[in-house]
Amino acid sequence: MGSFAQTAPAGAGGTLPAVTVREQAEVPQTKNDLRVRRTEVGKGNQELRDIPQTVTVQTERLIDDRNLDDFREVLRTTAGVTFQAGETGEEDVRLRGFSLQQAGDIYRDGLRDAPLYERDTFNDDRIEVLKGSASMLFGRGSTGGIVNQASKQPFLMGQHEVDYTIGTGRLHRLTGDFNFHTGENAAFRLNAMVHEAENWGAEQSKRGIAPTYRWGIGTRDEFSVGLFHLDSEGRPLYNHPWIIEGGVIQPLLPARNYYGLGNDRLDTRATFATVSHVHRFDHDGQLKTQLRHGRYERDLLASAIGFASPTTRATLSDATVLRRTPKARTGISELTQLASDYSGNFNWGGRRHELLAGVDLYRDEARRNNNFTAGLAPAPTTTVGTPDDGAVRPDTRGPTPFDTFDARNIGLYAQDLVSITPTVKLLGGLRFDHFRASFDRFNGATGERSDSLWSPRAGLIWQPGDTSSYYVSYGTSYNTSGDTYQFAPAGPSNRLINTAPEKSRNLEVGAKWEVFDGRALLGVAAFHTEKYNERNTDPDTTASQELLSGKRHATGMEFNLAGRFTPRWEVFFNHTWIPEAEIDESNVVAAANGGGSQVEGDRPALTPRHSGSLWTTYRILPKLRVGAGVNYRGSQNPEGARNIRADSFYTVDAMAEYSFTEMVSARLNLTNLTDELYADGLYRGFYTPGTPRRAELTLKTLF
Repeated sequence: MGSFAQTAPAGAGGTLPAVTVREQAEVPQTKNDLRVRRTEVGKGNQELRDIPQTVTVQTERLIDDRNLDDFREVLRTTAGVTFQAGETGEEDVRLRGFSLQQAGDIYRDGLRDAPLYERDTFNDDRIEVLKGSASMLFGRGSTGGIVNQASKQPFLMGQHEVDYTIGTGRLHRLTGDFNFHTGENAAFRLNAMVHEAENWGAEQSKRGIAPTYRWGIGTRDEFSVGLFHLDSEGRPLYNHPWIIEGGVIQPLLPARNYYGLGNDRLDTRATFATVSHVHRFDHDGQLKTQLRHGRYERDLLASAIGFASPTTRATLSDATVLRRTPKARTGISELTQLASDYSGNFNWGGRRHELLAGVDLYRDEARRNNNFTAGLAPAPTTTVGTPDDGAVRPDTRGPTPFDTFDARNIGLYAQDLVSITPTVKLLGGLRFDHFRASFDRFNGATGERSDSLWSPRAGLIWQPGDTSSYYVSYGTSYNTSGDTYQFAPAGPSNRLINTAPEKSRNLEVGAKWEVFDGRALLGVAAFHTEKYNERNTDPDTTASQELLSGKRHATGMEFNLAGRFTPRWEVFFNHTWIPEAEIDESNVVAAANGGGSQVEGDRPALTPRHSGSLWTTYRILPKLRVGAGVNYRGSQNPEGARNIRADSFYTVDAMAEYSFTEMVSARLNLTNLTDELYADGLYRGFYTPGTPRRAELTLKTLF
């Protein structure tokens, strides 16, 4: 805390006027560093060493250095993350093998983010991944963890930055970050982005703007109001067909090749406004309240590409015919959220307590049509040797018939971190959620579901010094059977309405150390995550209900390292090792299933043994900094195809940055330097290719 001393006016005797006490103004810390010391991913503003779970943070510096403009590119460099192909990646992202995005585990500033739109990093200060079950903090979902996008906030300094990027695939990208110090404790920040890329046929055009005004910064009462708008239009590369040899997927078509139609589209839009207030109490506590309302839209009409006849490596040629099957997905969500979180420290019973408590309310009014292709004429075929042939198919579908959904949730939680001794802390928390949802399908079916659930969390932390922290923690999570995705595929009978929530638990033992004189943070953890009542279709009444008869687990280790080894040398490393993962119980029979979904005893789909990323930079001259990195992912099975697998792969990236002056610099990024051809996302009949080799040059100016 700091205070501004005032001189007593003449004749005032010994009486001084009132002194205004203010906290030191915050200045962004992640712009020039690969590590962070504090985070709000666990609610409140906590040191990473006080969170008894694995937390991986990708800062703005790391995102810029690697030119990670798309949110999914950040996830691809995060250990433990895999992708299910289909719906162009919007449908399902996995963390430690458990569904992430479909369960709604993507957040922005601690509030749930709708899954419909294509995210961009132009307004991200950092992206934080909390791994392991976390329903005590966030409610439904969060079996494998959650991802939080921390938005850029105004700060008390005049500082501006403009970046222009030109790259392969006819990429042109312009971003601006403008921060205005408008008053003693007020600031306005504007982030904006324009992005155009042809991508050899898979076009993308994006526009984004995010203004935020913040006042009362560092005072007792702080306010902010912000708007976010992101509009993305383009033609998606939905998939490539595979050839199987010896049970291994062979991605033989060039990753650049776009075989979709000229009028395919993937158009998404997100617009939301956020109002927040922070009240700081005298006893070192604060109450943060956020209100957000937004509208999110997605309109997909794409072509699923397949071989027109059985094809092998020997018969594959430029003349091989490809069919184009329509895939469509349309959705609109009106999402309203209110969250109020208290965090504070106090002494009671001779012990120091760090209390977190809060309440949050959530309502999602949604409309969906998950495969609206009725009325479309057959698409013309194409050949392997004629990508991006310009062929079109008129959109003759007529008005979209929507299913409508209304999901509501109220949650209350409290957590206490008690200092039992100067070096030992005990963590205990409990959350209660009441979830209600209703739906009205366009075929006339209706239904409702209501659940009340308790989510505990416990942990023990030993901190023998300021540079080390050892912990053990236990947490739970649940997935309701009534969100806007899981009503939809059940057909007229809506069997999921009769199914209670799935439940999971996570046990983690780990340690975090400050290394290299506090310039870097090293974390190591062992975990066991178990979903112990997974949904299975009832074999006797497949049309009317599902059973919570399934069970699966994943056991492994996490490794994280971020920071500076020397003033010139920076390193970011994260690795997930899952040597043991298994479907423990399932009613799916292998003999009848053939090559389909995983059965009892199988390793779960999209759960590689090894995955991770390494990135390092070194300043070899005062004006020249170079960097290199490796992304890798082990062999894995697609969902719904247990008898085949995709090979492991690694890609190499490189960077060189030259500073002409302190205010002007140029950076060259090379992505997938060896032009590795690999399957990035997997589904039961196809894959999405990984990014081909790209070169991008960015010019940056500060003023």
